[in-house]
Amino acid sequence: MDITGLSDDRLHLRTWREEDAPALVEAVRESVASVGQWLPWCRAGYDLSDALTWIAHCQTGWASGDHFAFPVFEAGSGRLLGAAGLNQHNRLHRSANLGYWVRESCQRRGVAVAAARRVARFGFSQLGLVRIEIVILPDNLASHAVARSLGAKFEAIARQRLWVEGQARDAAVYGWIPRDLD
Repeated sequence: MDITGLSDDRLHLRTWREEDAPALVEAVRESVASVGQWLPWCRAGYDLSDALTWIAHCQTGWASGDHFAFPVFEAGSGRLLGAAGLNQHNRLHRSANLGYWVRESCQRRGVAVAAARRVARFGFSQLGLVRIEIVILPDNLASHAVARSLGAKFEAIARQRLWVEGQARDAAVYGWIPRDLD
């Protein structure tokens, strides 16, 4: 699968590699206060074993065509800024879910918007998707702002759409189709 065009002079996206694990641990631990409130895997105890397990999961996802995760690096320095990816790939309906996160020290710089846009282009052009959903907890205002900046359209508050920390939670659903990229 062609992943060229995901990088430019600002950001570099590619598939996860085992050697990314220490940088992932560092970025996660830095981001517990901001990212951890929305993504339960982002916790203070996140360690090298967790990172390697995640990277192996991502590599398996690519091989099976189930999900496509990208670390997001600063092009000049090579610093890991966060990640973006497509998961819940539904081949029948040609749709997927888009997720993204940015390490705390790099938030509010347009990284999530730029990375998510690249990943969406990949999904529409390389996977043949006709729909991408962004599913967000209602009080995650930063993620709502990213979805709107991308041009995704708010569609609904879906009741009990996400399972978070052992309970069903309502979620905002944004829909994004290829023409929304323009």
